Amino acid sequence: MEQVLKCGAWRAVGLSPANCGRWWWGVRHRSTRELRPPPFAPPATRGDEEGSPRGGDGDGQLPPPALPEGARAVTDGRTSRGGLAPQSRPRPWHKSYERGAGQAAPANRESWSSRVGDFSKTTKSLERKPLSIERTKGSEILFGIAPCSLALSQSRRDLFRLFLKQSSGSRRLVMSEFVLQATARGVPVHHVKRRELDALCRGQVHQGVCLEATPLRFKSLEEAENPDLGDEESPNRQLIWLVLEQIQDPMNLGALLRSAYFLGVDRVVTSQKNSCPLTPTVSKASSGAMEVFDVYSTDDLRSFLKAKTAEGWEVVGTVSKPEDVENIPVISCLEFQWNKPIIIVIGSEGDGLSLETQLLCHRMLAIPPGRALHPGIESLNVSVATGILLHSICSQKLRHGD
Repeated sequence: MEQVLKCGAWRAVGLSPANCGRWWWGVRHRSTRELRPPPFAPPATRGDEEGSPRGGDGDGQLPPPALPEGARAVTDGRTSRGGLAPQSRPRPWHKSYERGAGQAAPANRESWSSRVGDFSKTTKSLERKPLSIERTKGSEILFGIAPCSLALSQSRRDLFRLFLKQSSGSRRLVMSEFVLQATARGVPVHHVKRRELDALCRGQVHQGVCLEATPLRFKSLEEAENPDLGDEESPNRQLIWLVLEQIQDPMNLGALLRSAYFLGVDRVVTSQKNSCPLTPTVSKASSGAMEVFDVYSTDDLRSFLKAKTAEGWEVVGTVSKPEDVENIPVISCLEFQWNKPIIIVIGSEGDGLSLETQLLCHRMLAIPPGRALHPGIESLNVSVATGILLHSICSQKLRHGD
């Protein structure tokens, strides 16, 4: 019944029931706010006592806007309910106002949260995006403490810039040494954030150091044929050269160079065809051995082996399965004896030595396993197998008093 009377009152003042709620609560809120006295009302003046010259109600406040009679009657009836003064009455219209605004609040809230989310994503993407560092034409980026330190100490590369990580913490002493090395070589030093170093070396493990330098190249075989080794060619000296046929993995090549350098191999020669170049990854895998150890290359491996055989060298190949070799003696690396210069030939990761290269070998070496092997894991990684073979052979060289 009360709702019917309300709707009749709204129609009487020319408002539709659909729009009455919003208009009514706006009027109700405004009229109550104007009736509420200010918290610190100024003292009444002489003019106020006599009456407001502006036509007010005597307290200096403007009268509320005139409402239609029907609307004023309904308003008066609502305000007098419960016998409460306007200042101390509960204000249910605030809840209704919030309820009415809440219909649009979810959409506004979603819009605002989406804008905040887009802004935060943009900020984070800008923070994650590394600063672009323009590289010198024809240069490459070395990474890692050992490769960069050894490259700075040698004169085999042209050096452009050294990049060090900011706030390196426990490695500050190492970074100070890098600064001294770079200053001595006249190389500019730049302190950058980690994400810039990650971008320079494309996510590799850089240990907080990157060095921009020219690439290293293989030395020609002519330089290997006539090395400047002093008395190395003397008859009493045992020479060991390591020949790599089509090693393609840079990690394997780096590990091979590290083992060869550590165990005392005199020269390393690779085939140009299907072989890995000397990249920063190779230098990192070799722990910097590539920076101090010469690596030679030939485009005709078979002619090279024939020429060394004619000079009195012994060519020794390697095989993982002795039963796969025919017409060539296969012996264990533990039984191998040698008393003249030798060349150890290592085959590729997947196929091993090619048949043509096997036919140029005098003997084949094999590593005896320590147990019965399960099918599929009957061989070793090429760098691991080479390390075992070189240790067995080079230990004889040491026992002979070389």
